[in-house]
Amino acid sequence: MTDRFEQVVNLCKRRGFVYPSAEIYGGFRSAYDYGPVGVLLLKNIQEAWWRSMVQLRDDVVGLDASILSPPAIWEASGHLQNFTDPLVDCRNCKERYRLDQLEDPTTCPNCGKRDTFTEARQFNLMFKTYAGPVEGSGAEVYLRPETAQGMFVNFKNVLETSRKKPPFGIAQMGKSFRNEITPGNFIFRTREFVQMEMEYFVPPDEGQKWFEYWCEERYRWYLDLGIPEDSLRLRPHDPEELSHYSAGTSDVEYRYPWGWGELEGIANRTDYDLAQHAKASGEKLEYYDQANNERYVPYVIEPAAGATRTMMAFLLAAYSEDEIGGEARTVLKLHPRLAPYKVAVLPLSKKETLTPLAREVLRLLQPHLMCDYDETQSIGRRYRRQDEIGTPWCVTVDFDSLEDRAVTIRDRDTLEQVRVPIDGLVTELRGRLEG
Repeated sequence: MTDRFEQVVNLCKRRGFVYPSAEIYGGFRSAYDYGPVGVLLLKNIQEAWWRSMVQLRDDVVGLDASILSPPAIWEASGHLQNFTDPLVDCRNCKERYRLDQLEDPTTCPNCGKRDTFTEARQFNLMFKTYAGPVEGSGAEVYLRPETAQGMFVNFKNVLETSRKKPPFGIAQMGKSFRNEITPGNFIFRTREFVQMEMEYFVPPDEGQKWFEYWCEERYRWYLDLGIPEDSLRLRPHDPEELSHYSAGTSDVEYRYPWGWGELEGIANRTDYDLAQHAKASGEKLEYYDQANNERYVPYVIEPAAGATRTMMAFLLAAYSEDEIGGEARTVLKLHPRLAPYKVAVLPLSKKETLTPLAREVLRLLQPHLMCDYDETQSIGRRYRRQDEIGTPWCVTVDFDSLEDRAVTIRDRDTLEQVRVPIDGLVTELRGRLEG
């Protein structure tokens, strides 16, 4: 791994972005807890996605489907049969690997021994549990490995209640669970993660047009929020890569320190999912086009992103080091819309004469923007702390503020400082955020 990867991982722990889960018990592999700053960043990423995919559109509605679901759903979708990875074990050191991710399928990367792998066996990635007080085949349920199926099985409900017609979409954000054989690279690949998915239902003859549209839309979303263009690419899948249901798939990929990795997949799933669930359930999952007097099962275009690996990409892209007045500075140049705190209120000193006015400024801003408040250590050290967690603006309350009712706004990236009346502070900061 490169130095930047280690620097970002260390920053995440030190500044409260991400903690190893159950750390006081020695940790729990591939599970992470999002701290006071990290939970805000993750929430902002999801809100930016929802704003783009639902709020600013009139052809997409939301859904929050159950995490637990019966086997019938996963049998119809093909997950019980096909959602598997090839698993091998090293007989010498007992390490376990995905066969398709080994550079050399004859040599163990852990102990270096050759020809010690067991025969490959298929390993289903879904977590199974039981509903009710009795364990047994009749009580089996699954934690969803993706949010998509909840949108497919609710297609008819949404169609009837939302008064939408193709082309239209159903969007959903939430936890998914996959029993990954080889999780790793910090929060890039974990067994519990947040997905941001949308199923866009279109007339079959418009499938390719909308597939190309959503590839462009989703690629631009990452650019608009600060991922550099030279670290981002849209990669079409080769024919042998395509899922069995896909007529075309492209991945938005970020150049992570270990190489290119998927941020989001955009797939033309054809009518596979709706047809499968219609066949298994006996319900007609189709659309009646009154204008043309025809019924059809829509094709589905699916942009599917992982919020946690997206968070990691934004952190890596934003991480920067520079020097101010001969002193090294670490700064996260996060897009203001993503920054955990939009503004930090900092009294110049901890003297009692400044605290009441600084608290007044804080209360003024809190209904409008996520704020931090810090009055410990020197003002320079407090600026550095805010730079390190990505806060775009610091508002300093000084002794002149007691006389002129004005404060100083410091910009994280340019270091420019501007004096602004307290009465105009909300307008000024909201204008910067929306500008």
